[in-house]
Amino acid sequence: MFKLKIQILGDKYIWMAVLFLYLTSLLTVYSSTGTLAYQQSEGYSEYYLVKQFLLLLVGFFAMYFVHLIKYKFFSRISQISLFAVVIPLLVLTLFVDYELNDAKRFLPLPFNLTFQPSDLAKVVLIVFLARLLSKRQSVIKSFKSSVIPMIIPVLIICVLIFPEDLSTAAMLFVCCFLMMFIGNISIKHLILIIGGVVLAMFLFVGAAYVLKGGKVARLETWKGRLERYVGVGEKVESQRTKDLSLQVEQAKIAIANGGIIGKGPGNSQQKNFLPHPYSDFIYAIIIEEYGFIGACFVLLLYLIIFSRSIKIVTKFPGDFGAFLAFGLSFLLVFQAMINMGVAVNVLPVTGQPLPLVSMGGTSTIITSITIGMIISVSKELSSDNKAEELSEVKKEVA
Repeated sequence: MFKLKIQILGDKYIWMAVLFLYLTSLLTVYSSTGTLAYQQSEGYSEYYLVKQFLLLLVGFFAMYFVHLIKYKFFSRISQISLFAVVIPLLVLTLFVDYELNDAKRFLPLPFNLTFQPSDLAKVVLIVFLARLLSKRQSVIKSFKSSVIPMIIPVLIICVLIFPEDLSTAAMLFVCCFLMMFIGNISIKHLILIIGGVVLAMFLFVGAAYVLKGGKVARLETWKGRLERYVGVGEKVESQRTKDLSLQVEQAKIAIANGGIIGKGPGNSQQKNFLPHPYSDFIYAIIIEEYGFIGACFVLLLYLIIFSRSIKIVTKFPGDFGAFLAFGLSFLLVFQAMINMGVAVNVLPVTGQPLPLVSMGGTSTIITSITIGMIISVSKELSSDNKAEELSEVKKEVA
């Protein structure tokens, strides 16, 4: 008789955190999309729940498959993937006339599906940078031999993402910068990089205002978000800025309604008034239904993933696996913090989903693959620990 054997390897705490995030996603997406599903699917209120469950199922199997692969394999394919797949897709996105949520971030696929190349670009760039950091440790202080080969692909990817997704480009650059910092890049070289980027931003913004914004993609959206966040520009608001204001105000109401323990699963009222409660502002719905306690629990899950990844960094200093685990886990947690910060009005609206929780296809599956890579590294750490324990036992017997 055929028997299916599934072996879970690697860090069990990361597995547990991911499964709880999956569960949170199902509960919150079902709650926040009930009315929408009933209206758009001829009375079938479980439509989006089933869709999200299938996406998470695909994500789980992708994560499981990836975690079985030796992590050094990712180093080998990152270079080919970056230059042969990611960069062409990002360039194609800029020229394909397909707009969703006021931005050209997606490529249309058959069966009414979409693909967001920037999600793939984030992961591939971090893997590629981890590869370079590990291979160039012997010349890490050299600007020509280490900094230039690293910063050029980082700038290329960030510049290609920047026109339609400023927050993702900035988030990715910060992550790569921190990876270079822990990779022992010279401080003076890091300062030079920051100075160059700041100067380039000033020149871009100046040129954009000279062009009066209309000819620069999404400049008015960025300007409106910042003006709304700092409290200026209310007298002359665009419709987009008014929509952003509505999101922020409804999110505040949801948070206030949540209190300490929340109103209970499915009892959110603001899901009927908050635009996109299942994606950008899903954390506000979590707070309303599960309260401050539920919000802290979700935050704790992300911190568990990050803390377990830091353990890998301390175990394999200077190794590809250490840079890979740090970069991927920091990107995941950083994105989660940005989403949470937007929901509680600490940060301006960015459009970043809550990883593994917000409803979505590309983001959910690629984030699951990212976790699979981290677990693959942790799997090697576990095997090394077992080898050390076995060696100690043999010494004691001898």
